[in-house]
Amino acid sequence: MPARRKNSPAERTIEAARDIRRGCRALRRGCPLMQMIHDTVGDPPLRRRQGGFTGLARIVVGQQLSIASADAIWTRLSNGVVPFEPSALLDLSEDELRAYGVSRPKIKTLQGIADSVIHGRINFDALQHCDGIELRERLTALPGIGPWSADIYHVFCLGAQDAFAPGDLALQEALRIAMQCESRPSPNELLAFAERWKPWRGVAARLLWSYYANARTNQV
Repeated sequence: MPARRKNSPAERTIEAARDIRRGCRALRRGCPLMQMIHDTVGDPPLRRRQGGFTGLARIVVGQQLSIASADAIWTRLSNGVVPFEPSALLDLSEDELRAYGVSRPKIKTLQGIADSVIHGRINFDALQHCDGIELRERLTALPGIGPWSADIYHVFCLGAQDAFAPGDLALQEALRIAMQCESRPSPNELLAFAERWKPWRGVAARLLWSYYANARTNQV
């Protein structure tokens, strides 16, 4: 099998505001809907996060919570598990982790990920060289990690230029609002629609999240 060419669109990353600007310009040229969204919200924030065990743990903590609640719980947990490493987390009992506000199912997931790291079943450094499909396969093999968590890791922790999260409800709702539809698209419908945004789906996702936040603020 030939080696994959470096700096292909699947491997390019969003590292700085200039990358966001480049993506917005490309999306505006190729999609009237993205032009409208960008006119409404401007350049979206970078939203890069730390990767590795810490990055995935933060995604797990934030599942199905508001941003404010997720941030509050994450602050308590990361301040209580020092250093924030797999072995340190496994040293704490379920009751101690519950005291930080983490639910039992999420504690089980965090402990499973930590155990996988310690026993070599997952190597976060190697994930940097995976495309979206392989990344999903490796992360969803971990206990409690589904496609949404894997995709969010791809978008925010790896910062892949073309990463996307079709299962995200906010992205679905943002497209519904922008298209003035009665119902949200399904994940498969959103993924198919997003084909037109390649190779800048990572920026398109950020624009849609900003558009959704703007719509909620203005009660659209």
